[in-house]
Amino acid sequence: MKLIVIGGTGRIGSQVVQKLTAARHEAVPAAPSTGVDLISGNGLDQALEGADVVINLANSPTFDEASLDFFRTSMHNLLAAGESAGVRHQVVLSIVGVDQVPQLDYYRAKALQEDLLRQGPTPYSIVRATQFFEFMDAVLSWTSDSDAVRLPATRLQPMAAADVVDAVVEVSTGTPLRGIRNFAGPDVFPLDELGRITLAAQHDNRTVITDDTAGMFAAITGDVLTAGPDARLAPTHYRDWIQNAH
Repeated sequence: MKLIVIGGTGRIGSQVVQKLTAARHEAVPAAPSTGVDLISGNGLDQALEGADVVINLANSPTFDEASLDFFRTSMHNLLAAGESAGVRHQVVLSIVGVDQVPQLDYYRAKALQEDLLRQGPTPYSIVRATQFFEFMDAVLSWTSDSDAVRLPATRLQPMAAADVVDAVVEVSTGTPLRGIRNFAGPDVFPLDELGRITLAAQHDNRTVITDDTAGMFAAITGDVLTAGPDARLAPTHYRDWIQNAH
């Protein structure tokens, strides 16, 4: 198959291209650096020529309200170009529980992206993944100083980026789901506990203070970011991964 990977030069996209190529598919990365602009639409028609599948891994440059415009415009352009090119399957990577968190601009924007895909002209699949292990350092940095890290006890079920790549490849090379498939890591942690595990593995002596007002995830309550019983569980455990990551 010929698969166009939008955002194919990024963390997930570049690995998706490698995996698809190794499986003898024709995988073509499309990104600003390859002359494709999702917002203006420049280069999109040429990039999608002859494509069977479009995998949309493009991310908004910001996480604020502007992300709504980014996902609205990029999806409209991508669906229109895909229809013109005769694309048979549009795939989007999204977030587990994304439609349960309207208080966060970025999650509302991703939920809008899913809605546009569902209403679009092409058979589709939505791959929802939980938070990536690789983002923990950034999450810690949002609410930290030289002595302590403040984190809420929000429950997460994170997964390794490599396992997200496998999920995207599996769905993209299969029959369109015309719906959602959830993927998650094998373990659920309160975020403050995840912080303590991470700092210990990094030999960082700072204290984690449980603060249910700290950082972006403070707005999220309950289990909305953990996967339900229908989710596919990835094999990589965070405690194993963090030991090898540092």
